[in-house]
Amino acid sequence: MSSGVRICRLATALSRDVIQWQKSTYSGGADGNECVELAHVEDSLLLRESDDPDRILQVTKGGLAALLDQLRLR
Repeated sequence: MSSGVRICRLATALSRDVIQWQKSTYSGGADGNECVELAHVEDSLLLRESDDPDRILQVTKGGLAALLDQLRLR
C-alpha cells in the first residue's frame, strides 16, 4: 500500500519466536491481555493486539505517524 501500512500474517520468513514484542504501559485488564504490542523488525514496525496475536499490522515509521495523525483527527 502506498500509505506504508499493511495487514499481514506471519506466514513469512519472520518467526514469532524471533520477534521481541513490547506491551504498552497502558495495558488494560487484570491479566494485561487487552493491549497493543509493538515490535521493530528491519525497517518496519509491527503492531498487534494481544488478544489476536496472529493479525499483525506492518508499518513504516512514516506510515505509523500518518495512522496516528488520522486517529487523532477522529
